[in-house]
Amino acid sequence: MNEPNGWSGDQNGYRYGRGSSADPEGARAMPRVRRDGGAGYPRSEPPLPPQMSPRRGAVPQQSQGYNDYDDYDSGYNTGQVYGGGGGGGHGDDDGYGPYDGGGARPRPRWGRRIKWTLITLVTVLLVASVATYFWADGKLRRQADLSKVIDRPAAGDGTNYLIVGSDSREGMTAQQRQDLHTGGDPKSGKRTDSMMILHDGSNGPTLISLPRDSDVEIPSYVGAESGKKYPGVGRHTKLNAAYAEDGPTLLVRTIEANTHLHIDHYVEIGFSGFANIVDAIGGVELDIPKAFKDKWSGADFPAGKQTLNGKQALAFVRTRHAFAGSDLDRTKNQQKFLAALASQTATPGTILNPFKLYPTMGAGLDTLIVDKDMSLWDLGQMFFAMKGVTGGEGKSMNMPISGSTGGNLVWDKAKVQQLVQQLNADETVTVSGNR
Repeated sequence: MNEPNGWSGDQNGYRYGRGSSADPEGARAMPRVRRDGGAGYPRSEPPLPPQMSPRRGAVPQQSQGYNDYDDYDSGYNTGQVYGGGGGGGHGDDDGYGPYDGGGARPRPRWGRRIKWTLITLVTVLLVASVATYFWADGKLRRQADLSKVIDRPAAGDGTNYLIVGSDSREGMTAQQRQDLHTGGDPKSGKRTDSMMILHDGSNGPTLISLPRDSDVEIPSYVGAESGKKYPGVGRHTKLNAAYAEDGPTLLVRTIEANTHLHIDHYVEIGFSGFANIVDAIGGVELDIPKAFKDKWSGADFPAGKQTLNGKQALAFVRTRHAFAGSDLDRTKNQQKFLAALASQTATPGTILNPFKLYPTMGAGLDTLIVDKDMSLWDLGQMFFAMKGVTGGEGKSMNMPISGSTGGNLVWDKAKVQQLVQQLNADETVTVSGNR
């Protein structure tokens, strides 16, 4: 059968247009689509869009007919949404997980949120700590110049702090002096009611009280203000007289000359600063074994556990007339109270509470006098060493006493020498002092 020009057929009688110029207009508009049974005809298919790309892992095969389409995945799965759901998916930086395209709220990434919260918190604490350090360091009154101390003994192992409680009334009003039973003129010369050596070493801290009535020899020295050298004349006097004569530098010089122990740092606090620190932390709890009263210091304490405020604390550490041992008994009370103060101050409730930490630091630093080489770090080390005495990590004692002369307490020279040797070598102290 002769076909019209431009037409051809297959064995099943199907007729296909060749698209010649003679074809009807409708045929030229129709796309060429192979129905079935198109063996022998080359396959010519339009490129697939991205969503109709071949399945991953499929190996392209030579076209064999209509059924070859089974080798391809249309990509149009039920419920599949492209483009992040409505034209805008959530990125990784917003703290949310992938959006599922439905109406459910995106799941927050809690791990990312917690990480950034911790980073922010650490940064704030670091900045606050650095700012606090420089603030406190700037308030230290570095007035004691130990470089003026002459003929000093060699330094041993560990660190030796000389801690002095003076009767300074600097900054106190007449009413405050009356309330605290300090009396005296704030412009008069200072004296010291308590002196202690705190040794901090690898074998734990050792706290040694030096009774103010100790009999000592005043050596040659260089005046702190005048710079003039004064010769030693073998003059014996009470230890606190050295402080009254020329302040911290002569006191350090006298202690070093009479003990041969090198003093590394000097720390002094006055009446008002001591009382203010106690009030700032809310008082100090103390167990007083026996009731006592003293009109000179204003002390009036019953026996038992009680919390002392600043005024009561000052009276407690200054009392000596109420005790048979006078100054020796007073030094024991001073050690007991200072250790309790350090223990109750260095707690998370104070350190982590800015409403207690800053008033406490401010109260102490306002009246604290230290040597010119002392840093805030050194002061902190001293404070925690003092706390260690209470915690059973160290030892507290009085300077060994062998007797008295003219009302002054005479040190046991042999025991003092042994004590100093053990401290310089940073050994465990075995020497016993008078208690």
